[in-house]
Amino acid sequence: MEDQSRIYAQQNLTLPHDVVPLPSGGKFYKNKKKSLKVGYLTASDENILLGGLDDLTGNLLRNKIYEPDMRIEDLLDGDIEAVLIFLRNTSFGPEMTLSLTDPQTKKTFESIISLAELDIKKPQQEPDEDGMFTTVLPKTNSTVRLKLLNYGDTIDIQRIIDSYPKGRVAPRVTVTLQKHIVSLNGNEDRGEIVKFIESMPIADSKYIRNFIANNEPRLDLTRVVIAPSGEKLTVNVGFGVEFFRPFF
Repeated sequence: MEDQSRIYAQQNLTLPHDVVPLPSGGKFYKNKKKSLKVGYLTASDENILLGGLDDLTGNLLRNKIYEPDMRIEDLLDGDIEAVLIFLRNTSFGPEMTLSLTDPQTKKTFESIISLAELDIKKPQQEPDEDGMFTTVLPKTNSTVRLKLLNYGDTIDIQRIIDSYPKGRVAPRVTVTLQKHIVSLNGNEDRGEIVKFIESMPIADSKYIRNFIANNEPRLDLTRVVIAPSGEKLTVNVGFGVEFFRPFF
């Protein structure tokens, strides 16, 4: 997959493109790249959009990111969102129509929001030179070194979840924690980390989720919408099929 991504990038470097600044500022990548060359969606890309959600994001990233030294599997979620917003805005415009429900009347209504200007949610704490965070868990007082999840991690987690038969509870929480925790009290032994996670108090698990949410650089995709009844709704922009196919 890595070689294929680089082949796409090398072939497309001469095509029309723009430079997309990354919310992460490149602090979490070995090459410290702060922006990406991203191509515009073309007629041939409509084949991907019309193909449904099956690896839609991966196919678009492989086709549109023109960076031979950047694996899409290494990209953080926030940086991927910035690329997807760029692709949509330059193809369909920044306006997006949402179908919502008025909480007072329970009736459906449509509201138009703009994706033209999105603020970046900056980390509360700066990462170390390796793009990692170190913190102390409140319940066990254990010191953990944490990494943010990248696209490759997300794919691995989903693959594990999908492998569980229907009716069995998939270990989404513990598998995700295994991806986040790089070391425990200075020990990087994966067996010890897995054992610790299995008996981790919920308070520590929740703390890690909140810590990641507060320190993951990404776009602020929340919007406030006024319903017909006058009530304010806070909505989150999603990246489902309608995000890229407003006119199909």
